[in-house]
Amino acid sequence: MIDLKNLTKKYGDLTAVNDINLSIPKGDIFGFIGPNGAGKTTTINMMGGILSPTSGTVAICGIDMEKHPEKAKMKIGFIPDRPYLYEKLTGMEFLKFTADLYGVVEDSFMQRSNELLKMFFLTDWADDLIESYSHGMKQRLVMTSALLHDPEVIIVDEPMVGLDPVAIKMVKDLLQRLASEGVAVFMSTHTLQVAEDVCDRIGIIHKGSLIATGTAEELKQNTHAADANLEQVFIRLTEE
Repeated sequence: MIDLKNLTKKYGDLTAVNDINLSIPKGDIFGFIGPNGAGKTTTINMMGGILSPTSGTVAICGIDMEKHPEKAKMKIGFIPDRPYLYEKLTGMEFLKFTADLYGVVEDSFMQRSNELLKMFFLTDWADDLIESYSHGMKQRLVMTSALLHDPEVIIVDEPMVGLDPVAIKMVKDLLQRLASEGVAVFMSTHTLQVAEDVCDRIGIIHKGSLIATGTAEELKQNTHAADANLEQVFIRLTEE
């Protein structure tokens, strides 16, 4: 579902992402963790077609992002770490705008938007201007819009930022349910406990390179830290 081959991004002499090879099949939740400045957001922006790689390829459901960006993007639900929204629209107007971009037909839109607004506890604010929303409400609206077209791939950068504990549990449950339905989920997060709780596999990026991948247990075994938690494994790998 997601295939990165020799993915590299350079800015002059700086290599922000260095030759990443990674494959995430349908139904997998892949956690992407690393220190600040390690290359996580740059990788995600290339996967979403926001940045072009210096070399290498991104394929979404077998579609090359650089050759067929519109087709590839139609397969993705993209959730950035900061919700950039048209704040003079109401929540429902923003969802309709998003649905039109993805070609969601009217009947499907009404049913799907109402289901998602209810799921994300936004029904009572659907007709309010987005500028009146809290940060957490804006984040939940972005998630709602990303799911409108039933994407086959979810790419999410820091999904828990600004969410309260109830919303965090709801998002964790949602990602696991989507994966059980065959959606491939790529999730960048600083919340290592969330990665350990919900991810099938985890990749650690450091200084632009993917230095380790595997289940949480495999990462512990490979670092000879079977009794450690993921935070301790992460610190050990990124400080070496």
